[in-house]
Amino acid sequence: MDTQYVWNEELNIGVDLIDQEHKELFETINKLFSFTSPKKGGWAGGKNSRRSCRKGIEHFKEHAVRHFADEEAYMESINYEGLAQHRHIHKGFREDTLPALEKELERTNYSPEAVEHFLGVCVGWLIGHTTTEDQAITGKAARTWENLLPGEELADLKKAVAQLMYNIFSLKAKLISDTYNGEKFGSGLYYRLVYETKQERKMQEILLAFEERLLLGTIGEVMGKQSGRLSTAVLHAARHSMQRFAGRVMEYFLQGEAYKLKEESLLSYPQFQTVFETEKPVASLLFDTGEGYMACCLLTPQLSGEPEVGTPIGAENAIDEVAKYLSDLEEQEKAPKRKILLVDDSVTVRQMLYELLSEEYEVEMVESGVAAIRAVTLNKPDLILLDYDMPICNGKQTLEFLRSEEFSKDIPVIFLTSRSDSDTVTGVLSLKPAGYMLKSLKQKDIKKRVDDFFAS
Repeated sequence: MDTQYVWNEELNIGVDLIDQEHKELFETINKLFSFTSPKKGGWAGGKNSRRSCRKGIEHFKEHAVRHFADEEAYMESINYEGLAQHRHIHKGFREDTLPALEKELERTNYSPEAVEHFLGVCVGWLIGHTTTEDQAITGKAARTWENLLPGEELADLKKAVAQLMYNIFSLKAKLISDTYNGEKFGSGLYYRLVYETKQERKMQEILLAFEERLLLGTIGEVMGKQSGRLSTAVLHAARHSMQRFAGRVMEYFLQGEAYKLKEESLLSYPQFQTVFETEKPVASLLFDTGEGYMACCLLTPQLSGEPEVGTPIGAENAIDEVAKYLSDLEEQEKAPKRKILLVDDSVTVRQMLYELLSEEYEVEMVESGVAAIRAVTLNKPDLILLDYDMPICNGKQTLEFLRSEEFSKDIPVIFLTSRSDSDTVTGVLSLKPAGYMLKSLKQKDIKKRVDDFFAS
């Protein structure tokens, strides 16, 4: 993997110390990538190469920790209101992510695969963090996770949810992310519950997402259902199990305050995505249970002007709604739509292409190369439409990463770009893209190119 990450000057936040440290962090990562690049000898130096790699990673870690301290000191000096949350994000990377990656490096004696994994995670974290939370320090972007619970409360909630997974489903759940952003993970069940506290009449919303194979391997197995598909009975049982699960989360979250379930609904994945686009979570957790993925998200509904999502389920329509939901799932299985991952940093372009393609295809949208890598990991698409010009990790670099990983190396990719120069086209030919499409094309021509790709 011959990857280079270039800091885009447009993403400087305007604080010299922080901007310079960002550049240096990426320079350090680029040097470390040379240890896994076949073009630069890879592990040709044997023990010396490993020793140099150890030193390089230690230098990166020390630099990152020092940068966090400098950044927090600057935020404190300007009385930045997001300091506590920013500090929590730094702490999670420093005390959870880095130690776990270092254990893998030691266990594998700094194998090229482990080093690539270390660098991939660090690059993903840094790009996501610097383009969102760091940009928010000087008002260049909105804080993505500004409403998250305080650090200790969030840590306690993670433990409580993991314990509930064991108590209710007898599964040991491993936290993957505490900033889950609604990415799809295979075929699943999406459930929304809205609660109202009895004293202050405040609203609290919980979104649960359970991968289908997880439900079949737990509830389905207990009920003796071996068909490998959800049945009406299993779906009813799953709904009540998830309601029980959410109720226990509410008991923990509200610390004894009285509450009642006001509304519940089963959601399609597009409806689930809509919630993430319109509301900001106070906690958004993604777990791997070993039997499948599970997400638990707490949100405070913004009721004024909020779009209606899902049909409320009551005693009078529960049977019909569950039957309809199952029917829709079965219909999708009979004639599954081809899956397209749309990667573009422009909201306008994403929305235009979604409206153009979503009637015939299952379209998932992400705004960056890093988000694309995460989305591909959770839900492998049939085609990726990839923007070329994106901040920091551009389309070429994203495709380099995808081609270097076993799970994504064969996914077809069509570049979307405003460029038409031959150098740009020639520069990506070695990565074997499935095509190269100009954004200036008429919508009908873009649609035809996608249709022709799947017809060939």
